[in-house]
Amino acid sequence: MAIYLAITEPTSVIARMIGRRVTPCLNHLLEQSPAVALLGPRQVGKTTLALEIGASRHSLYLDLESDVDRARLAEPELYLAAHVDELVILDEVHRMPDIFRPLRGLIDQGRRTGRKTGRFLLLGSASMDLLHQSGETLAGRIAYLELAPIDVLEAGPDQAPRLWVRGGFPESLLADTDGNSLRWRLDFIRTYLERDVPQFGRRIAAEALRRLWTMLAHHQGGLLNVTDFGRSLGVDSKTVSSYLDLLVDMLLVRRLSPWHANAGKRLVKSPKIYVRDSGLLHALLGLRDHDAILGHPVAGASWEGFVIETLIGAAPPGTDSAFYRTSAGAEIDLLLALPNGRSWAVEVKRSLSPKVEKGFHLACEDLQPDRRLIVYPGAAGFPLGHGVEVVGLPNIAQELSTL
Repeated sequence: MAIYLAITEPTSVIARMIGRRVTPCLNHLLEQSPAVALLGPRQVGKTTLALEIGASRHSLYLDLESDVDRARLAEPELYLAAHVDELVILDEVHRMPDIFRPLRGLIDQGRRTGRKTGRFLLLGSASMDLLHQSGETLAGRIAYLELAPIDVLEAGPDQAPRLWVRGGFPESLLADTDGNSLRWRLDFIRTYLERDVPQFGRRIAAEALRRLWTMLAHHQGGLLNVTDFGRSLGVDSKTVSSYLDLLVDMLLVRRLSPWHANAGKRLVKSPKIYVRDSGLLHALLGLRDHDAILGHPVAGASWEGFVIETLIGAAPPGTDSAFYRTSAGAEIDLLLALPNGRSWAVEVKRSLSPKVEKGFHLACEDLQPDRRLIVYPGAAGFPLGHGVEVVGLPNIAQELSTL
């Protein structure tokens, strides 16, 4: 759907105009499973989407950050038993981890009376604690779905440059000025560090986590070396790993694994690290607008991360993603192993006149992918020779989403 850039209404209202691609999948999961967990970072649009889903059926919404709503669930079996014919939406469910056990009893009781699906929609920031609690208690009764920030398929191809600069969080993307967008992202980062992390029971100093997050931003697209990060932070590698695990669990950082198939080569075994949302990456680095980004050394790595995140999000379920690099210099930025058995090798270039490097050809000779693609900022696609196709990001993302 189109986004109107002359904002005259509250951002939350305009955000509803942007169709989220996970909506059909969420409806399908509710028709198949008694409980669905919709996971994603704060302010990504989980509540807006859940309320839209709830408006189409009998539903009950409870915000577990509200003292009033938490008080209603002091005896959850008793309270929720009065709403067996409604979809119960529990927002910020990580605030009440003990709720999972009574939900199991209610689900099992409902199954015996013919109410087998569409009972509970659980919203929360993804975390190890939440997945552990629900995975153990609701095993076989819950489905998981991730809601990522708005991507280019949802915002529209013409919004790709704006999306890259500001990222996909609705309040940031739709702010009326670049300055207000950056201010929102800085506030978002501070809130995560000072309020959200302690809610998950992690005793981590906010300043230490912010320093690591900022270091990861400077290291965008680089190989992970926890020893080097630990030395810079003045902590051991185990502590760095635990900090990094938290940022990954909360869907803020991506660890892109190396290709692990035995290709008879000396392969790089360390993962590559990306701050997942390009807008947060730019905020961590203090980059206000498009010109500031283009003048910074991170510009190429930022575009690479933006493309990788978009393509992984657009790829069909069951797709495996990795990068490929050998000690001899063969390299592929993103290797997609699709569910249909085909593989795509993707090289990311920021230039409007991209050229293929020798390392990409060497890597393709090693792996023999079905397609060899260069993703660049332009719109028109064209062949580059040796089986390599140059494609625009919106076009290849759209193609992936229809597989």
